[in-house]
Amino acid sequence: MSNPQQLRYSKEHEWLSAVEDGVATIGITEHAANALGDVVFVQLPEVGDTVTAGESCGELESTKSVSDLYAPVTGEVVAANQDVVDDPSLVNSAPFEGGWLFKVRITGEPDDLLTADEYTAFTAG
Repeated sequence: MSNPQQLRYSKEHEWLSAVEDGVATIGITEHAANALGDVVFVQLPEVGDTVTAGESCGELESTKSVSDLYAPVTGEVVAANQDVVDDPSLVNSAPFEGGWLFKVRITGEPDDLLTADEYTAFTAG
């Protein structure tokens, strides 16, 4: 399993893209998708919602369990991936591409986000 180097990662297994015009894309990692198993339902924050770093902002349900989705940053949701809501299996098949979850206009970013190498070490330990 490889974690794209250009992304940053939370210890709750979300990834965060580079910020473009103040907006970052968020999804869950391949590690998290594999741990969840087949994702069958996705509940995302709504456009216009404010999310807070480290707090639950949605839910992922798999054939094995239900897991909270945590915001890795604070900001306003500017897009939610309707494709993932319609076809939750995208979270498993393409967690870093078509399986992205939502986009946030960032107003606050924690200083504990991990690089790809740090996240790889974190999940290996």
